[in-house]
Amino acid sequence: MTQESTRPSSGVDLFSDEALMDPYPRYEQLREAGGAVHLDAAGAFALPRYAEVRSALADWQTFSSRGIGLTEERNEAMVGTILASDPPEHDALRKTIDYGLSPRILRQEAEATIKQRSEEIVEDAVARGSFDAVKDLAQAFPLSVVLDLIGLPQEGRDRVLDWADGAFNSFGPENERMRSGATSVENLWGYLYTSVTPDRLAPGSMGRKVYEASERGEIPPETWIVQMAAFITAGLDTTINAIGSGIWLFATHPDQWDLVREDPERMIPMAFNEILRIESPVQFFGRRVTRDHEVDGVPLPEGSRVLLMYGSANRDGRKWEDPERFDVLRNPVDHLAFGHGVHKCAGQGLARMEFAAVFDRLARTVRRFEIDGEPERHLNNVVRGLSSLPVSVQRTT
Repeated sequence: MTQESTRPSSGVDLFSDEALMDPYPRYEQLREAGGAVHLDAAGAFALPRYAEVRSALADWQTFSSRGIGLTEERNEAMVGTILASDPPEHDALRKTIDYGLSPRILRQEAEATIKQRSEEIVEDAVARGSFDAVKDLAQAFPLSVVLDLIGLPQEGRDRVLDWADGAFNSFGPENERMRSGATSVENLWGYLYTSVTPDRLAPGSMGRKVYEASERGEIPPETWIVQMAAFITAGLDTTINAIGSGIWLFATHPDQWDLVREDPERMIPMAFNEILRIESPVQFFGRRVTRDHEVDGVPLPEGSRVLLMYGSANRDGRKWEDPERFDVLRNPVDHLAFGHGVHKCAGQGLARMEFAAVFDRLARTVRRFEIDGEPERHLNNVVRGLSSLPVSVQRTT
């Protein structure tokens, strides 16, 4: 009997429109099938359970990020980037990224601006009574804050969100979203190399300071442009989708919003962790197995593609009690939405700061969220979120 005939396998297509709309029943099927399941449609193994995903993330020697995408075309194009590199190359790039996203730098350069802009944007939306929580808040806030902090020129800013979205689409299998995303990535890098030149970065901005650090030899001179790309992706998608999903969850679970409003300082960080767990903005990243390996008794031959399924692992009942329930008191600090190990998200500090600023202001001004109309799900090969969420709010008195 061959290995192929004995290993768990599934014909589910995780990248169909139907699956992207509601992936969770499919995730449950995969978790029940085993700790490693071959996805026939994707030509890759899925790790759908928490323990196996966390273990793989900690073992970069076996599960290489040089296979972050599901196509060779994308993986070859990603060579040399922080997402698709392993130590020691990754360590040097991470040092560059951490230079601008460290807690100290963020407090010095970003905290006051983030707080001020959150107050302005939240107050403007809430004052209208009805607004689109995605377009008018979840997208508007990070775009206004992050791009100014980076110091990007005004030219091209209107395309940045589409480019960042396309970058995540490009990690998927050979489908139309992947092909469109690959074009978006090319356009983003073209913009960075032609428009985001040192002389066009705003004086005093984080981007300008990173460039000046490269000039002084504090970071490798050739990597400062990589920092610009990391700022854009680290500061946008997680925050946008977490804010949008958060308002949707609080609108449908008003008792949980009451808990946040009672003690915002304590509860907002806990709520952020729970939102990331139950609606993980990044649903998976790929890896390439560097040697023959075994997971949950399933052989993974050298060279195999593997999906580390963050969105499924974060709803694994082997890890979480009643995992489908949204509970801000759960405080799942060990969720995997930001990854784990050497590749843990470099931008999580910025994302936490942005989320806290928005929801602190909302907690002090909004008593209830009501959904007006049908929320629209945004379909992306990798990222989960909403494209539209019309809401009305009841203000606090």
